[in-house]
Amino acid sequence: MSDYVIKVENVSKYYKLGQFNNGTFFRDMQSWIARKKGKDDPNRKIGERLYDGSEDGFFALNNISFNVIKGERLGIIGKNGAGKSTLLKLLSEITRPTSGEICLKGRVASLLEVGTGFHPEMTGRENIYLNGAILGMRRHEINSKLNDIIEFSEIKEHIDTPVKRYSSGMYVRLAFAVAANLDSDILIADEVLAVGDAEFQKKAIGKMNDISSSEGRTVLFVSHQMNAVKSLCDKGLVLKKGKIAKLGSIEECITYYQKDTVQENKSEPLSNYDNEFFKLRNYTLVDKDGKEVCGIIDNNQKTFVHIEFDVNKTHTAFTIGYAIYDSMGSLIFWSYSTDMYDKTKETHMGKNIIEGEVPEHFLNEGEYQIRLMSSIHFQEWIINPENKSPIIELSIKGGLSDSPFWTMKRPGICAPLLNWEVLE
Repeated sequence: MSDYVIKVENVSKYYKLGQFNNGTFFRDMQSWIARKKGKDDPNRKIGERLYDGSEDGFFALNNISFNVIKGERLGIIGKNGAGKSTLLKLLSEITRPTSGEICLKGRVASLLEVGTGFHPEMTGRENIYLNGAILGMRRHEINSKLNDIIEFSEIKEHIDTPVKRYSSGMYVRLAFAVAANLDSDILIADEVLAVGDAEFQKKAIGKMNDISSSEGRTVLFVSHQMNAVKSLCDKGLVLKKGKIAKLGSIEECITYYQKDTVQENKSEPLSNYDNEFFKLRNYTLVDKDGKEVCGIIDNNQKTFVHIEFDVNKTHTAFTIGYAIYDSMGSLIFWSYSTDMYDKTKETHMGKNIIEGEVPEHFLNEGEYQIRLMSSIHFQEWIINPENKSPIIELSIKGGLSDSPFWTMKRPGICAPLLNWEVLE
């Protein structure tokens, strides 16, 4: 295997559908009888026939191959259903591949779901010893790490409480502390870190950086938060419908993933975003004269996000606006039509046309996405910009300043032109 600690060769994972694992014996019998009679399975979920269109099953992973070198930090990204969690379960040896081969060198510590590997009736302290034993560690080895684990988890006062009484955040804190501090060669972390608060996420990512750079341990990290992936990982892997769509540097992979998402969203007709509150008629970028803007604009050009929609149902907490993201998928800011509140300008039944300003002399040169968003304020998303949303592509080049000292893009996301005065 040379320096490879993970070697995946032509791995596929095929799942049979409509047979068992419906949750109850009665439903399993329903499925079995339906199959015997040649009828549709009454318990089959909508959308289960993915990827290959088969009546019997689908490939969660389809003939993938890649290697991971010792000490590498691999970010695995892709949409829901792309096969990320299936891949991690195969690497964690929770399940076996249908075909192909996976070679692992060293101990693997996995953090896949809240509570995975914990016994609910045992205390936090007892579960630390249980997880260490699963990794093949001896008691004296676990004892040497115990204080570090408890200190990192920040739940010392609850360490002798059965974990069934823990909140999801406490579960994650202890589970990550165990996985990161016990002697494993490979650390696998799924989206589970999203359950923790922002402070703990930052601490966890810092810890994963440390164990990789200083201890030479390999980290596999799955997240939909591109900032977290970029800050931790040096290599990326993009999964799409069970296949590897891109493998390379993390910057290349994030850019590919963001562009692919934009293309898929752009191909969606606006009618696909219709909901119980409104029907979207038009979503575009216009200049100060109301003409549609396409392609590249200057930093000093005043533009507006133009939204036309028919309201079917009103709500006092209804909001609509846009969110701007950079090319790496990082959120820059949100803006709602309700930000400067004026009751006379509330949306109303029937046709509505609103425009929101995109500030001039604010964004730096670069590529951006303007995503539509709408919600019932603090209650529910109608259109979530982080999920599936209409997108306007914006490219800013030039128009930064008339100053001879500022002729090109500056570091940073924003490039505001601010006033300065000489007082003496």
